[in-house]
Amino acid sequence: MSERYAVIGNPVAHSRSPWIHAAFARLTAQDIEYSRIEAPLQGFERAVREFHAAGGRGLNVTLPFKAQAFDYCRSVSARAKAARVVNTLVLDRGHGDNTDGVGLVNDLTQHLGLALAGKAVLLLGAGGAAQGVIGALLDARVGRLVVANRTESKAHALAALHAGVTACALDALAGQSFDIAINATSAGLAGAAPALPAGVLRRHMLAYDMVYGRDTPFLAAARAAGADTRDGLGMLVEQAAESFFVWRGVRPPTRPVLDELRRELGGG
Repeated sequence: MSERYAVIGNPVAHSRSPWIHAAFARLTAQDIEYSRIEAPLQGFERAVREFHAAGGRGLNVTLPFKAQAFDYCRSVSARAKAARVVNTLVLDRGHGDNTDGVGLVNDLTQHLGLALAGKAVLLLGAGGAAQGVIGALLDARVGRLVVANRTESKAHALAALHAGVTACALDALAGQSFDIAINATSAGLAGAAPALPAGVLRRHMLAYDMVYGRDTPFLAAARAAGADTRDGLGMLVEQAAESFFVWRGVRPPTRPVLDELRRELGGG
């Protein structure tokens, strides 16, 4: 019988995770079944318990439940502890991990060929998505990391958890220069973009939006400013591969899966 895994979130119908994990299973000869669970906003823990009781082995956790998943765990990995959010649950152990950061860094370094050491990086947002990647960016030895958020106090609260990270409000970014700008807000899902001062997005920098499968206003504004742009599809595949490894002890190839998924979504 196939061992059962799923992604849990709200909403979750759009998730490509079942497709990705099915591809990983084929490529690695692993016998798994992977589905979607749309949990009620106030029903995360109950949905997790029910899935586990029905034989579920592991869950990927997406918005808005990553902080609740952290609180649910009996133990967490070092990177989940640093992030204070969990996106991967190993249910039999009550264990949580966070693979978002390594997913982002692997996409930037392996698929985009960037050397992150010494780069000036702007991280937009201070919620769970930003929390999940900040530690991995620091581990990659970026030269400067600035967290900017519409609510400045949230940016400072996140930066205070990590040595060497600075924070500011969005309007305080005027006059600052970055090699990479990463949009970790969910604004693109609502057809909006962070309100950045003129000049922050510029020629030849990389503008990266964690949202995937759509041309977000952030990416459109960056492209108009002459920036190189990339969506979060590679991060999605890479964080999924790390979750697959956490669960199965097998590291799947990601390039063929990413290439096929991008073709399916019409991105070349």
